[in-house]
Amino acid sequence: MDLLLLILVLAIPAIAQIGISRNYSKYGKIKAIKGLTGQEVARKVLDANGLTDIYVVETPGELSDHYDPRRKVVRLSPDIFHGDSIASVSVAAHECGHAIQDKEGYMPMRIRAMIFPIVNVATSVSYFIIFLGILMQLLDMIYLGIALTSLGLLFQIVTLPVEFNASTRAKNELNKLGIVNDKEIAGVNNMLKSAAMTYVAGVLASILQILRLLLVFGNRDE
Repeated sequence: MDLLLLILVLAIPAIAQIGISRNYSKYGKIKAIKGLTGQEVARKVLDANGLTDIYVVETPGELSDHYDPRRKVVRLSPDIFHGDSIASVSVAAHECGHAIQDKEGYMPMRIRAMIFPIVNVATSVSYFIIFLGILMQLLDMIYLGIALTSLGLLFQIVTLPVEFNASTRAKNELNKLGIVNDKEIAGVNNMLKSAAMTYVAGVLASILQILRLLLVFGNRDE
């Protein structure tokens, strides 16, 4: 059982990553009919929602795109920033979806921001506590470490509606502003769904990892 869970913990995120990489490669080669770059799309979406004070900047890396709520900046990787593909349009609009959430005070996003400092500390020390518990043969300490890892799962679960909602907003904005046509929206859907599945995979992997830890140390307790 332990080996099976370990395989699933490793395989589920890997499969989801393969899915997004495949779609990114596919739709990164298909030019959007309007010929707008990711930077131009982001600017249009932000301006249409009264977010003229938010900058759109280039950031290093691949698929390193994100919205920074502290600095009020949409950061796009080079391929997305300069690209005019379906993938570029989709990712740029998605990150702007987060900026719109921030403006509207979208509750799951606010909850995620509030719990992040606690979760960050808890998950950073969780496996250290588990390791100490093993060395000292203290099961209560081990279970405390497992409980702290569960806070990371909570953060991932709260992240799901944030990501799905941002994708919905992205598709609505792209349609509303006429940035994509009816044929292109299928590609946008596929791109955004595969990205969302990486978060779902992360949640499933975390659940299985916690279950695995409980089974391993539960057997030791017996």
